[in-house]
Amino acid sequence: MAREAIEVLKECEAFLEGHFLLSSGRHSGAYCQMAYLQQYPDKCAEVMTAVADKLRDQQIDVIVGPAMGGIVYAYELGRQLGKRAIFTERVDNVMTLKRFAIHPGERCIIAEDVVTTGISSLETKRVIEEAGGICLGITCVVDRTRPEAPSPIPILASALKLDLPNYAPEECPLCKEGKLPLVHLGSRKMKQAAKQTL
Repeated sequence: MAREAIEVLKECEAFLEGHFLLSSGRHSGAYCQMAYLQQYPDKCAEVMTAVADKLRDQQIDVIVGPAMGGIVYAYELGRQLGKRAIFTERVDNVMTLKRFAIHPGERCIIAEDVVTTGISSLETKRVIEEAGGICLGITCVVDRTRPEAPSPIPILASALKLDLPNYAPEECPLCKEGKLPLVHLGSRKMKQAAKQTL
C-alpha cells in the first residue's frame, strides 16, 4: 500500500513549521521546502506516482515545469506518463520558454511543487498560450489553495492537499506575537509589498 505523501515529506524534512514568507507574499506557520524531497529520486517518484495515476486518462502532449521548483516534478511526471517534459525559466525576471518549443495545438499541463494562490502559474500559462499551446491546468505535489482563494487555473491533480492557513502580512498572527522571525525560503523575487514586511 502506498504511503501518504505527508509521511514522505516529513521523512525528508520537506515539511517545516515556523513563520514563513510564501512566494505569494502571504505568511504561514508551515512551509513545504520541496527541494528537500528532490534530494531523493526514489521518494520523489513515490510521491509523484499518485499524481501520475490521476492524469493517465488525460490527453497530454507536454508537461511544463516552471524553473526552479517545477523542473524535477515535470521530469518525473513525464517519465511516469511517457510524455515530453520541458521547463520555463526567468530571463530578466520574466518567465520565458528559452530552451524549448511548444508547438501550436499541443496540450500542456503545468507541474508545480506547491500551489498556494496559483498566481505564479499564470506566467507559465501565458508562455504556453503565446507559443500556441493549450494549457489544461496545473498539477502539483502540494495543493495549499483555500476555498476563499481558489487557483485561477484548474488544479488537475496533487499528491497532497494541505489546509494550512496563510495570512496577508497585516493580518498575520505570528507577526503580532513577535516570537518567531519571518523566514523567506523561496527563490522568486518578491513583490515590493512583500519586501516591506521583512
